[in-house]
Amino acid sequence: MTKRSIRPWIIVVLMFVVALLNYFDRQSLSVVAPRMQAALHLTDRQYGHIISLFLMASAFAYALSGFIVDRLGVRASMTLFVGVWSLAESCTAFVHSMFTLGIARFLLGLGEPGLWVAAPKAVVETIETRRQSLAVGLYTLGATCGAVIAVPTIMLITTHYPWRSIFLVDGIAGLLWLPLWWLIYRPRFPSTTRQQRQPTAGASLLALLSQPALWKFMIARGMTDPVWYFYLFWFPKFLLTARRLDSTGISHYGWIVYLGGGLGTIGGGLLSGYLIRRGLLPGRAYRASMMMSAACVIISPLAYFSPSIGGTVLVGSIIACAHMGWLVNLSAALLRVFPPDTVGKAFGLVAAGSAFGGMLSSELIGYFVTHGGYAPAFWLMSCMHPIALALLWNAYEQPNTRIDGPLASEVPA
Repeated sequence: MTKRSIRPWIIVVLMFVVALLNYFDRQSLSVVAPRMQAALHLTDRQYGHIISLFLMASAFAYALSGFIVDRLGVRASMTLFVGVWSLAESCTAFVHSMFTLGIARFLLGLGEPGLWVAAPKAVVETIETRRQSLAVGLYTLGATCGAVIAVPTIMLITTHYPWRSIFLVDGIAGLLWLPLWWLIYRPRFPSTTRQQRQPTAGASLLALLSQPALWKFMIARGMTDPVWYFYLFWFPKFLLTARRLDSTGISHYGWIVYLGGGLGTIGGGLLSGYLIRRGLLPGRAYRASMMMSAACVIISPLAYFSPSIGGTVLVGSIIACAHMGWLVNLSAALLRVFPPDTVGKAFGLVAAGSAFGGMLSSELIGYFVTHGGYAPAFWLMSCMHPIALALLWNAYEQPNTRIDGPLASEVPA
């Protein structure tokens, strides 16, 4: 292989690593939540408010990140995003009240979403069309790997060092990533000259917001992504408090759910890719794969009512797997719906819907936990995907979603 052919995949590896760090940073607060709440005298409602602040910042950042990426370019914007969130994560080590913790997590929320807007455009600029979805699946896998290793790693570190130390470790790791990205990233196919797809009405915000498909995807992610947010921000706390696991137990069981999410990241793309190779149109293949995910999520309440920790973790792992398979196929559909000059903005706006949904769900879960427990949250999670599937049913059939040519890659993601 030539240096020119290897460099794009080194870029994908770098995005895998930074996605891993991204989710490690997100998990850090939930794993140390009981100790952090005790030290800062925070109630469960106040903990929910902190998560909502993070997600509020994320919503604004998602909506604006596409424009920042288009203005600065992928290389500079990714450097900005990772730098901001790494500094914010480091600052969390020094908080001493709900107010300062809220500021640190708000700043983290401003930085982290940019990765998920810049990364798809980096794929478009560096990876040939037939392998783009494979690249998306690989860097997305970094997020779930980060979630898998976060729980045992954080428990190990904070067993021997103060709980605040984990935030310094996370932040410094992100800062060390920055020079590698700056030195290695170079676009092969600048999006201003790459026009495989027919343009839509325009790249402006108003033109995007005028498309019904965009709103359907925004609402669908706002309804379904709170399932994943629950498992990121609340599930470790649920195991520690409601199911009475100690630090050893959470190290043994806590990571398994995120492994399920990682399997869904790969399995979702493999399933729709198989259906397309069997002759199904791409949009219908994505829809069929998402139907299977929606069917699996219906069993969500069993995670709460299971009499054993093993049963709870098993059902939770199935839910995480199903949701990530859903999300991968939804993301693959977005890559096909929007042309390269608007894909960053479209991803950002759709993800803003995700963050707003997560913010609302965090407030609801905080209320539920304070006034009775986690059961209503598990019941709500069982119906969100089927409702969103009904909303998206015809989204792939709209004229602006039609493209020419074969599947974008062997493994859609």
